[in-house]
Amino acid sequence: MTRYGMAIDLERCVGCQACATACKIANNLPKDITYNTVYTRTSANPDDFGTAVVHGATANDNAFGEFPNCMLEFLPVQCQHCDNPPCLSVCPTGATKKRADGIVYVDNSLCIGCRACMMACPYDHVRSINEGAPEYYLDVVVGEADAPTHEAGTVEKCTFCHNLVDRGEVPACMQLCMGRARFWGDLDDPESDVSKAMEGRSYYKLRESAGTSPNVFYLTK
Repeated sequence: MTRYGMAIDLERCVGCQACATACKIANNLPKDITYNTVYTRTSANPDDFGTAVVHGATANDNAFGEFPNCMLEFLPVQCQHCDNPPCLSVCPTGATKKRADGIVYVDNSLCIGCRACMMACPYDHVRSINEGAPEYYLDVVVGEADAPTHEAGTVEKCTFCHNLVDRGEVPACMQLCMGRARFWGDLDDPESDVSKAMEGRSYYKLRESAGTSPNVFYLTK
């Protein structure tokens, strides 16, 4: 059984926002919806997401530390597609679902916009809600023909681009990454790109203390 996951090499990420842009376009996301956010780290604590680029906010690319030992690092964050997703158990309608391959998604035909999943999720801003009728920057539809639909009063999140994955492609966030910082594949296959990228490397997961067992790994040294 395939168990999908992603590794993000923080040594390669330059904070260019290409992943966030590719995600926005491929999924034809409305103005106020973001699946993939690139943060500027503001401390050495891996759970400190720093300054968000959320809902059109401007990136604050400030280094942290004390001179001369200052560092500028970026932290891309999306849904972590957890083994134990708290969003799944709190959803009153079953709109949040988890596939056999580990991908967590929202069925917006069942979502009532109660925000229970947003409150249960320990990862800030990885879920967004369409407050009203979705508005777009362009007058034309962009992205994949089978991109997710967007409905008023429903919650959305990263889907690991399962529409692309199901036809043998990789998630959109990987396709334009100039630093080739993202790796994808079956975590249980030692020959997959993600397994090879993690081999011999140090890594951490976000907010492991929450007990969610996330499947996004952040490679360090």
